[in-house]
Amino acid sequence: MKKVLIVIFVLFAVVFASQVINSTKANSINDKTVGSLLSDKKAADFKLKTLEGKEIKLSDFRGKIVIVDFWATWCPPCRKGIPDLISLQEEYKKDLVVIGISLDQQNTIKDLKPFIENYKINYPVVLGDEKVVKDYGGINAIPTSFIIDQKGNIVDSHIGLVPKTVYADQIKSLLKKK
Repeated sequence: MKKVLIVIFVLFAVVFASQVINSTKANSINDKTVGSLLSDKKAADFKLKTLEGKEIKLSDFRGKIVIVDFWATWCPPCRKGIPDLISLQEEYKKDLVVIGISLDQQNTIKDLKPFIENYKINYPVVLGDEKVVKDYGGINAIPTSFIIDQKGNIVDSHIGLVPKTVYADQIKSLLKKK
């Protein structure tokens, strides 16, 4: 039963993600929906492991802006957005942490380490689980990202590919409030 639910989730995510990419209007509607559910709420703390077994906790980054990005190696829009996240991490490294939460399943986890090396990802990538997906409102499409302020509050969320300028504007705005 669990495998059937996972397959249904993955199929739904792929179909939904492709529709979001092709429709700017749908993108903004979905952003508002997710944002209204979780904005101004304390971000759920999580403790997830990297491929090397190191535990990463969201609360370890209190005092910094955090972009939590739910993604997978097989997701074209996720792959397209990674260079922007790498660039943002480099540009704002003193004040920002990007955390990639991989939703790759067991059959694609083997591809994750070479993927990270190939893309030269400079931020922590952890393996997601059902709890973190549930704690963040249920992730129905990927990429889905959450912007978390220095106090640990969710200030915005996005479904689909997000232009670097949108993230940069949000980061600058949060840095002014510091």
